[in-house]
Amino acid sequence: MSEDEQTTLFRQWVEQCTGLMARVARAYTATKEDCEDLVQEILLQVWRSIPCFERKSSPSTWIYRVALNTALAWQRKNRRQRRFQPLFEVEQIAEDNGEQVQKRERIERLYAGIRQLPKADAALLVLYLDDLSYREMAEILGISETNVGVKLNRARRTLAKIMKGEMYESR
Repeated sequence: MSEDEQTTLFRQWVEQCTGLMARVARAYTATKEDCEDLVQEILLQVWRSIPCFERKSSPSTWIYRVALNTALAWQRKNRRQRRFQPLFEVEQIAEDNGEQVQKRERIERLYAGIRQLPKADAALLVLYLDDLSYREMAEILGISETNVGVKLNRARRTLAKIMKGEMYESR
Protein backbone atom coordinates (compact mmCIF):
# COMPACT_ATOMS: atom_id res chain seq x y z
CA MET A 1 0.00 0.00 0.00
CA SER A 2 1.44 3.37 -0.98
CA GLU A 3 1.70 6.22 1.49
CA ASP A 4 -0.95 8.16 -0.49
CA GLU A 5 -3.36 5.22 -0.23
CA GLN A 6 -2.62 4.90 3.47
CA THR A 7 -3.23 8.63 4.01
CA THR A 8 -6.52 8.52 2.10
CA LEU A 9 -7.71 5.48 4.04
CA PHE A 10 -6.67 7.03 7.35
CA ARG A 11 -8.55 10.25 6.60
CA GLN A 12 -11.69 8.31 5.69
CA TRP A 13 -11.48 6.29 8.89
CA VAL A 14 -10.90 9.36 11.03
CA GLU A 15 -14.02 10.97 9.54
CA GLN A 16 -16.09 7.84 10.14
CA CYS A 17 -14.70 6.59 13.44
CA THR A 18 -13.48 9.49 15.58
CA GLY A 19 -16.56 9.18 17.77
CA LEU A 20 -15.97 5.52 18.55
CA MET A 21 -12.31 6.22 19.37
CA ALA A 22 -13.39 9.00 21.74
CA ARG A 23 -15.96 6.75 23.45
CA VAL A 24 -13.38 4.04 24.01
CA ALA A 25 -10.90 6.59 25.35
CA ARG A 26 -13.49 8.09 27.68
CA ALA A 27 -14.25 4.71 29.19
CA TYR A 28 -10.59 4.27 30.14
CA THR A 29 -9.75 7.77 31.38
CA ALA A 30 -10.95 10.04 34.16
CA THR A 31 -9.85 13.45 32.95
CA LYS A 32 -10.49 15.41 29.79
CA GLU A 33 -6.75 15.78 29.20
CA ASP A 34 -6.11 12.04 29.56
CA CYS A 35 -9.01 11.32 27.21
CA GLU A 36 -7.57 13.66 24.59
CA ASP A 37 -4.12 12.09 25.01
CA LEU A 38 -5.53 8.60 24.63
CA VAL A 39 -7.49 9.55 21.50
CA GLN A 40 -4.24 10.82 20.00
CA GLU A 41 -2.50 7.58 20.94
CA ILE A 42 -5.33 5.58 19.33
CA LEU A 43 -5.07 7.66 16.16
CA LEU A 44 -1.32 7.05 16.07
CA GLN A 45 -1.82 3.30 16.50
CA VAL A 46 -4.47 3.21 13.78
CA TRP A 47 -2.05 5.00 11.43
CA ARG A 48 0.80 2.63 12.28
CA SER A 49 -1.43 -0.42 11.95
CA ILE A 50 -3.03 0.35 8.58
CA PRO A 51 -0.50 -1.84 6.70
CA CYS A 52 -1.66 -4.77 8.89
CA PHE A 53 -5.34 -4.30 8.00
CA GLU A 54 -6.24 -7.47 6.08
CA ARG A 55 -9.84 -6.50 5.23
CA LYS A 56 -11.15 -9.61 6.99
CA SER A 57 -13.49 -7.41 9.04
CA SER A 58 -15.09 -4.03 8.60
CA PRO A 59 -12.88 -0.98 9.23
CA SER A 60 -14.95 0.00 12.28
CA THR A 61 -14.56 -3.47 13.82
CA TRP A 62 -10.83 -3.38 13.22
CA ILE A 63 -10.56 0.18 14.61
CA TYR A 64 -12.48 -0.87 17.74
CA ARG A 65 -9.96 -3.62 18.30
CA VAL A 66 -7.02 -1.23 17.82
CA ALA A 67 -8.69 1.35 20.09
CA LEU A 68 -9.42 -1.17 22.86
CA ASN A 69 -5.94 -2.68 22.75
CA THR A 70 -4.38 0.79 22.77
CA ALA A 71 -6.58 1.90 25.68
CA LEU A 72 -5.68 -1.16 27.72
CA ALA A 73 -1.96 -0.72 27.04
CA TRP A 74 -2.18 3.00 27.79
CA GLN A 75 -3.99 2.31 31.05
CA ARG A 76 -1.35 -0.18 32.20
CA LYS A 77 1.48 2.16 31.21
CA ASN A 78 0.04 5.30 32.76
CA ARG A 79 -1.74 3.94 35.85
CA ARG A 80 0.77 5.38 38.30
CA GLN A 81 1.14 8.72 36.54
CA ARG A 82 -2.55 9.59 36.36
CA ARG A 83 -4.45 11.49 38.99
CA PHE A 84 -8.22 11.42 39.00
CA GLN A 85 -10.23 14.62 38.81
CA PRO A 86 -13.64 15.56 37.46
CA LEU A 87 -14.04 15.75 33.70
CA PHE A 88 -16.05 18.95 33.83
CA GLU A 89 -14.81 22.14 35.35
CA VAL A 90 -17.03 24.02 37.81
CA GLU A 91 -17.15 27.08 35.55
CA GLN A 92 -18.45 25.03 32.64
CA ILE A 93 -21.22 23.47 34.73
CA ALA A 94 -22.29 26.87 36.07
CA GLU A 95 -22.88 28.06 32.51
CA ASP A 96 -25.11 25.09 31.60
CA ASN A 97 -28.76 24.75 32.51
CA GLY A 98 -29.86 22.28 35.16
CA GLU A 99 -31.10 19.61 32.75
CA GLN A 100 -27.79 19.54 30.87
CA VAL A 101 -25.90 19.34 34.15
CA GLN A 102 -27.99 16.36 35.31
CA LYS A 103 -27.53 14.57 31.99
CA ARG A 104 -23.78 15.22 32.04
CA GLU A 105 -23.55 14.00 35.64
CA ARG A 106 -25.42 10.77 34.80
CA ILE A 107 -23.13 10.15 31.86
CA GLU A 108 -20.07 10.86 33.97
CA ARG A 109 -21.32 8.49 36.70
CA LEU A 110 -21.85 5.83 34.05
CA TYR A 111 -18.29 6.17 32.73
CA ALA A 112 -16.91 6.30 36.28
CA GLY A 113 -18.74 3.04 36.95
CA ILE A 114 -17.41 1.48 33.76
CA ARG A 115 -13.86 2.44 34.77
CA GLN A 116 -14.33 0.41 37.99
CA LEU A 117 -15.08 -2.78 36.08
CA PRO A 118 -12.46 -5.33 35.06
CA LYS A 119 -10.89 -4.37 31.73
CA ALA A 120 -12.68 -7.01 29.67
CA ASP A 121 -16.08 -6.03 31.10
CA ALA A 122 -15.39 -2.35 30.47
CA ALA A 123 -14.48 -3.09 26.85
CA LEU A 124 -17.64 -5.12 26.39
CA LEU A 125 -19.86 -2.39 27.85
CA VAL A 126 -18.27 0.26 25.62
CA LEU A 127 -19.15 -1.86 22.61
CA TYR A 128 -22.66 -2.45 23.97
CA LEU A 129 -23.21 1.28 24.50
CA ASP A 130 -22.23 1.80 20.87
CA ASP A 131 -25.10 -0.51 19.91
CA LEU A 132 -22.97 -3.20 18.28
CA SER A 133 -24.47 -6.62 17.66
CA TYR A 134 -23.31 -9.65 19.63
CA ARG A 135 -21.66 -10.89 16.44
CA GLU A 136 -19.69 -7.64 16.05
CA MET A 137 -18.70 -7.64 19.73
CA ALA A 138 -17.58 -11.27 19.46
CA GLU A 139 -15.45 -10.48 16.42
CA ILE A 140 -13.80 -7.48 18.06
CA LEU A 141 -13.09 -9.26 21.35
CA GLY A 142 -12.23 -12.64 19.85
CA ILE A 143 -14.86 -14.56 21.83
CA SER A 144 -18.05 -16.44 20.87
CA GLU A 145 -21.43 -14.73 20.59
CA THR A 146 -22.73 -16.89 23.44
CA ASN A 147 -19.83 -15.79 25.59
CA VAL A 148 -20.62 -12.16 24.72
CA GLY A 149 -24.15 -12.64 26.05
CA VAL A 150 -23.02 -14.27 29.28
CA LYS A 151 -20.24 -11.76 29.94
CA LEU A 152 -22.44 -8.80 29.01
CA ASN A 153 -25.18 -9.84 31.44
CA ARG A 154 -22.62 -10.21 34.25
CA ALA A 155 -20.99 -6.87 33.42
CA ARG A 156 -24.36 -5.09 33.34
CA ARG A 157 -25.33 -6.55 36.74
CA THR A 158 -21.98 -5.51 38.20
CA LEU A 159 -22.29 -2.03 36.73
CA ALA A 160 -25.82 -1.72 38.14
CA LYS A 161 -24.46 -2.55 41.62
CA ILE A 162 -21.70 0.02 41.19
CA MET A 163 -24.20 2.65 40.08
CA LYS A 164 -26.38 1.91 43.14
CA GLY A 165 -23.34 2.40 45.36
CA GLU A 166 -23.18 -1.25 46.44
CA MET A 167 -19.63 -1.70 45.16
CA TYR A 168 -16.54 0.43 45.37
CA GLU A 169 -13.60 0.98 43.10
CA SER A 170 -11.84 -2.32 42.61
CA ARG A 171 -8.87 -1.17 40.54
